[in-house]
Amino acid sequence: MEVEMKIRGLMMDPVTQMPIVVLKDVQGHAILPIWVGAYEANAIALEIEKVQTPRPMTHDLLKNVFLGLDVRVQKIVVNDLRDDTFFALIWVEREGELMSIDSRPSDALALALRMDCPIFVDEQVLKSSKVSTALAERNTNEQLRNWLEGLSDEDLGRYKM
Repeated sequence: MEVEMKIRGLMMDPVTQMPIVVLKDVQGHAILPIWVGAYEANAIALEIEKVQTPRPMTHDLLKNVFLGLDVRVQKIVVNDLRDDTFFALIWVEREGELMSIDSRPSDALALALRMDCPIFVDEQVLKSSKVSTALAERNTNEQLRNWLEGLSDEDLGRYKM
């Protein structure tokens, strides 16, 4: 089963100084932080902030290719977690044929923002995520859960590298 999520924002990990994309389910019960690379975080931030670049970035190029080929991005799914690495699929449809494309979650999320398509996380990924599991166990990590849930728009606001 898949859980629909939204990008809540971007932030820097205070310990590792790595960018984190914070996903939150549409019902507001689950939170999933995904650590991403600096370039991918920048691509996500540019789209969140609706910054126009003078030339198309890689994800803009992919969007233009899909649109030019009449390919519709139906959804992206963070579908697996192995050895602390997340995996994703981009589900596309062309002329009635449905196809999945293997992707890093960061690239899939950047594309989802540009294509305005839904974002899903497989329920099993939410259950297996160490951080998500820690967040669900209120007695063991209430402070971390409160910190993530209490992030303000300022905390998740303008992303700086």
